[in-house]
Amino acid sequence: MKHKLIKSITLLISLFVVFTGALYLYGKENATSTANKEVEKTQTKQITNSTNDTVEEESNSEDNISEGIKDAFSHVIEGAKGIFIRENLDIVALGDSLTEGVGDSTNNGGYVGIVESTLQENKNNVEINIKNFGKRGNRTDQLLKRLEEEKISSSIEESDLILITIGANDIMKVVKKNATNLNYQAFVQEQNNYRNHLQDIFTTIRNKNEDASIYLIGLYNPFNQYFSNIPELEQIIYDWNRISKEVVSENEGVQFIPIKDLFENPTQPLYSEDNFHPNENGYKLMAKRVLESIKDDIEKIENEDSENTMEDENNQEDPE
Repeated sequence: MKHKLIKSITLLISLFVVFTGALYLYGKENATSTANKEVEKTQTKQITNSTNDTVEEESNSEDNISEGIKDAFSHVIEGAKGIFIRENLDIVALGDSLTEGVGDSTNNGGYVGIVESTLQENKNNVEINIKNFGKRGNRTDQLLKRLEEEKISSSIEESDLILITIGANDIMKVVKKNATNLNYQAFVQEQNNYRNHLQDIFTTIRNKNEDASIYLIGLYNPFNQYFSNIPELEQIIYDWNRISKEVVSENEGVQFIPIKDLFENPTQPLYSEDNFHPNENGYKLMAKRVLESIKDDIEKIENEDSENTMEDENNQEDPE
């Protein structure tokens, strides 16, 4: 009995260290953003004053990086060939840092940017508009309030398809609130709030747009690569994904896209330098899963348009 108690305390302490470490990473990145800009300016001056040989080497290096980016995107584009995209397809991306694309060193906008690049590659003379309203740090309650902002609200009204990443920061809220007494039960107590906020998000979106397809992208476990022996971490992510699936199942026209499995047993680095957000490889896997998930929906919309066009033509041919 005593051994089990000690083990439980050890696990909870480990859980506290892991999550507070993640909070530190969040704070550190925000606090050092200005400093990074100054470093970039200094590096620019150094490059300007460098020798021609160095400039040539850097140019070659940039070419190699560009090729690497193309390689990262090529698999997604290749896998998405053959998608029949609807004319005037309007997509809205909502949510947190995963929608914003934090961690993507290519500055292409993370998974949303890759999805957009892929669809543009396959658009076949049709109009595709993707608006990204991702905001780092957003929780479900914060996203719910942002849905009433004029720009976001009008975009939702005009959208055909909506992508959402949300929930990770709801977990981080529990950590901050219970920093001195962190335990698994604290996360259980917050689950009802998450469930209610998520339902309110879907209801608000549906009130603004009755027809748009909504996709909620699930959570992955960024700590699994280092702390796979702590079951509480895995259970917390499982609980949040389970609740997401339950709420999704209760709402018509809403689908859940799982991504947790994409980050398990990786064969290549999938995390950015903060070891929390995906890098371009991780976002590529997310984009590929998203494209696979929305493909039938986009093609279904296209088929419906084609059927309507054929029906109109038949009516015109038979005036009687």
